[in-house]
Amino acid sequence: MFKKILIANRGEIAIRVMKACREMGIDSVAVYSAIDRDALHVRTADEAVWIGEAPPNESYLNMDAIINAVKETGAEAIHPGYGFLAENYLFAERCEKEGIVFIGPDSKALKLVGDKVASREVTEKEGIPLIPGMKEKSTDVDHCMAEAEKIGFPVLLKASAGGGGKGMRVVNSSNELKDAAEAGMREAEAAFGDPSVYLEKCIEKPRHVEFQILADKHSNAIHLFERECSIQRRHQKIIEESPSTALNDDLRKRMGETALKVVEVSGYTNAGTVEFLLDENNNYYFLEVNARLQVEHPVTEMVCGIDLVHAQIRIAAGERLWLSQDDLSQRGHAIECRIYAEDPENNFLPSAGKILYMKEPTGPGVRHDCGVYSGCEVSVYYDPILSKLITWAPTREICCRRMAAALNDFPVLGIKTDIEFLRDVIIHPEFLKGNTFTDFIPINLPDWRPALGDDLLDKALLSASLFSNTASQKPVVSGGSEEIPSPWKTLGDWEIGKK
Repeated sequence: MFKKILIANRGEIAIRVMKACREMGIDSVAVYSAIDRDALHVRTADEAVWIGEAPPNESYLNMDAIINAVKETGAEAIHPGYGFLAENYLFAERCEKEGIVFIGPDSKALKLVGDKVASREVTEKEGIPLIPGMKEKSTDVDHCMAEAEKIGFPVLLKASAGGGGKGMRVVNSSNELKDAAEAGMREAEAAFGDPSVYLEKCIEKPRHVEFQILADKHSNAIHLFERECSIQRRHQKIIEESPSTALNDDLRKRMGETALKVVEVSGYTNAGTVEFLLDENNNYYFLEVNARLQVEHPVTEMVCGIDLVHAQIRIAAGERLWLSQDDLSQRGHAIECRIYAEDPENNFLPSAGKILYMKEPTGPGVRHDCGVYSGCEVSVYYDPILSKLITWAPTREICCRRMAAALNDFPVLGIKTDIEFLRDVIIHPEFLKGNTFTDFIPINLPDWRPALGDDLLDKALLSASLFSNTASQKPVVSGGSEEIPSPWKTLGDWEIGKK
């Protein structure tokens, strides 16, 4: 087993991996950019190495700087988290050449499944159902135009080199394609360092259902059932759950077997996700493989009782899978809400600034994977995800109630967040019925505005007080654990009055 792992990421996912390392008796190394010097992931790790300035290309996408940090600290492996270099086969290949274990698939498999077009070609030969689309990636707008005419509008433009909704656009007519393709290519270049895109037919009113898989280096593979990820904004998932309300036992079995077939033909190892679209007639189509740990992995952990980060590390260290498919079952129901620093009243635009005060929700069946603290700065340079709130309960009905209550008990002051919006999704009658499709938000909450509750003035007054009196205190860290100052410490000198 490894003695030291470097986490080539930031925020809540870096902290999640660090906590797993601590549980396994492994030292963790953080990397950070200039703007992240006081970030929580830096203060949680056993060691931290500065790797560059704030722009991702100068820090978290800087392969040389990250490899040098590994050598400087003596780490044996790199966990890439998600985003940044997590699906970059050139980075995995570089690790292999340097004798560093990349906690994920090898570079060959990563190159195949990370290229959405190449993976479609391989799976099509095996008879796996696919959405009609391009058979090659492109950076030529005219080529994309010709292919779109063959496929038929509407089409979905997607980045070839990555996921997470980056570079994705729905294109309804030829008049929209040029602008959409150029914007998608710019976004793909910024997010993944590769501007290439491809087109596929846009399936109307689908569900987005994915299967979590684990595969070791000894040709053993299992799936850990499905997650439904249909609640999305701008093609980015914001609420995920398991089990899916759309699947029965037979459909679940068939989709799981298809997911494992994708793993087999691609030579994939470690943790990953095989993604499908499910239409209204329960026909499913292979979309892609997300070759990394997913943002929504806690949903699977809650219903299956398997720690996926532990599993990733054990597989990367060469262990055989210790579970068979028959050992696994789904227990209860889990829902995850992604907490973003963004303004749902303004097209979900990012909201940077200082978090003046935050209180994490707690209680039975409530989990909060968090990357921020009261007093920290939220940067404009990176993805605006702050944390992930997960609830578990024996039934979906109770799980929804538990999530709504947790969101209602989650104040964040100083920046805009999507917390109130998420709560309104969870309590919406159509969500409670399980009618979750990828167009849920534009259909059911097209002009959402927050309710003006009686506590609005109280929140404004507390926010103003915190803003004017916040002391320049930061988390105190000792031995890799953080201590976040309470709001009372940020208010300056005060005392309880004596009668």
